[in-house]
Amino acid sequence: MVANSGGTKHIIKNEQIRSYERSFIQQCNTYKGRRIDSHFKLHIKVYSSSVRFDLDNALKTVLDCLQYVGAISNDSNCFSIDASKYIDERHPRIEFAIEEMNKQEWNNYLTK
Repeated sequence: MVANSGGTKHIIKNEQIRSYERSFIQQCNTYKGRRIDSHFKLHIKVYSSSVRFDLDNALKTVLDCLQYVGAISNDSNCFSIDASKYIDERHPRIEFAIEEMNKQEWNNYLTK
């Protein structure tokens, strides 16, 4: 992270992340432009080429990409993430699905 002159911190993206983002934009046909505006769950499997890969970084990157391609209106509407990390040295990839929450599921997250 780097702080700018205003004190705000930003994550510096390396070329590998930028390349993934470009690839995501080209491949995200199922959800692109759906503009899901309701609360949702994200189901995600991350197949990495190394055990050193951080799962949490992949989650943030995918949520940012989903928002960028218009799949979701705001990543703050994500209320549940079911995430798993696997190792696949030959074919690293990310597989995911978005599940919109119904009213009853959403009510279970509300505090009373």
